Amino acid sequence: MKVLTDSSAAALGAAPVAAGAAGAAAQGTRAGWRTVLGIFKLRIGVLIMVTALGGYAAMPAGAATGLQVFVMALGVLVAAAAAGAFNQFVEADSDRLMPRTRGRAFASGALPRSAGWLALIGLMLAAAVAASAWFVNPVAAGFTLAGALTYAGVYTLGLKRRTAWNIVIGGLSGSFAVLAGAAAASPALGPGAWALALVLFLWTPPHFWSLAIANEAEYRAAGVPMLPVVVGPARAARIVHANAMVLVAASLLPLACGAGWVVAVGALAGGAHFLRKTHALARAPGRKTALGAFFASMVQLSVLLAAVVVDAAMR
Repeated sequence: MKVLTDSSAAALGAAPVAAGAAGAAAQGTRAGWRTVLGIFKLRIGVLIMVTALGGYAAMPAGAATGLQVFVMALGVLVAAAAAGAFNQFVEADSDRLMPRTRGRAFASGALPRSAGWLALIGLMLAAAVAASAWFVNPVAAGFTLAGALTYAGVYTLGLKRRTAWNIVIGGLSGSFAVLAGAAAASPALGPGAWALALVLFLWTPPHFWSLAIANEAEYRAAGVPMLPVVVGPARAARIVHANAMVLVAASLLPLACGAGWVVAVGALAGGAHFLRKTHALARAPGRKTALGAFFASMVQLSVLLAAVVVDAAMR
């Protein structure tokens, strides 16, 4: 979740990294830019960047310049992209076992899993953190780094194949993005930032578990212990609905931290839509209702974040 600076490249030291990155880039050119961009999970990265901007907006005031906000947002995006690429690099063998993911670049062999790609991923993360520390502040940089490491290390390497609760702890990566944005406004984080970080923490499980229910057979075949594989789709669907109710309640917490009526409307409107879809999922677990809940979770978060930004603009 960070940006590129000359000082960060120097700090990395150097020639081996540059050579590895150049080799990775050359391979990427032959594979096609669309294939290359796919490994960075940019749609997820953009969403994480938007949550960081929401964290910035959740702060009542800040002394950040436009450049600092831009560097913070771009840093979060680049770090998230690096973490996403690392996830695909590590998970290539598992991805080949699932129709939904077997076409990914590393899984399909369109891009080789070479040391050059790891060098490029490391360079992206280091540059993003360094830029955030230099242009914004060390606290924002620390949260940006924590978010990327949580997804790449804690979730991908540590938890994904070990526990059904993997995504619960892995969901902290989104919370760290919120805190990175808030720290750009002020390193002394306010209650509104923590409230929004809690919302992101609670949002990730029902969001991802809905998708996991829709693809339960694939995860089972790949041996990945996602919640619906462990407890069954029906029970997982009920857990999703219960978690969604807690999430919607938590989305109203910013009102106690100074947020205005726009946030209330956004939280209630987006939350009602999400709950309607998770209720349908709990009543009739299946791929169609699970995907409905998955997409509704995106709507819920988008509406809430938009409301936070509009509320901040109206102050």
